[in-house]
Amino acid sequence: MKTALLETRLGSLALTARGKVRDIYSLNQEELLFVATDRISAFDHVLGSGIPDKGRILTQLSLFWFEFLEGMVKNHVLTADPVKFPPELKPYLDQLEGRSMIVRRAKMFPVECVVRAYLSGSGWKDYQATGAVCGIALPQGLRESDRLPEPIFTPAAKINTGGHDENISFDDVIAAVGEENARKLRSLTLDIFEKASRHAESRGLILADTKFEFGLIDGEIVLADEVLTPDSSRYWPAESYAPGGPQPSFDKQYVRDYLESIRWNKQAPAPSLPDEVIEKTQAKYLEAFRLITGRPEL
Repeated sequence: MKTALLETRLGSLALTARGKVRDIYSLNQEELLFVATDRISAFDHVLGSGIPDKGRILTQLSLFWFEFLEGMVKNHVLTADPVKFPPELKPYLDQLEGRSMIVRRAKMFPVECVVRAYLSGSGWKDYQATGAVCGIALPQGLRESDRLPEPIFTPAAKINTGGHDENISFDDVIAAVGEENARKLRSLTLDIFEKASRHAESRGLILADTKFEFGLIDGEIVLADEVLTPDSSRYWPAESYAPGGPQPSFDKQYVRDYLESIRWNKQAPAPSLPDEVIEKTQAKYLEAFRLITGRPEL
């Protein structure tokens, strides 16, 4: 089995942030280097094992979607071609190839733009408790994984403390970014979701929900970070869709199931994963990549 890249080390290059998956470096005042590692998190903890090639899969999927959505929304990507990387990155191409992109710095909105078309995850819990999702009233009697009458915009506030993002109302978004930006973000989110959902459907997938991040570059709203990957989206196989309970998904399902089976207390230190769970999880990410892009290999 290939070795997972858990952490990048790029000499004297300034590390701006190290998230659950991405290492972000400052190249200059205008540009950042995003590197997707093979780290995997569950229950808000980065695990002791990584999933080989996960970072490459996430990066290549995001690049596919950025290109797919051109004409609808601009994005922050400058290049993902290592040939075009600056000289100071050349010694580190073994860490960067296929999993990195140089992007323009954007002034990011402090909002996760979440859209849901099916009742699942935290939305299902919210509905069970309140009959609504993020304050949006829904019909009575819906089951887990039921399709909603129409996709709904259910934003969350970004909380960069490692915990869950906090669901907020549309009025909260207006308070955070102003009414004009809030309406643009909601409209863009729903429009992108509709286009992406149609593509997913054509590939035998249901896009149940996803989240986007947007920022401003030269006063214009751009799509940033990762886009429509299994880490930021809930994809289900259409052929086995059966509402009334949870659905099989193309993400960390095997990881979560394993961690529940060993009764981990969800406190640090996070455990490592057995090879079987790593291999099954890697296969799920690869299957999502092949289905979405139509490409047989990375």
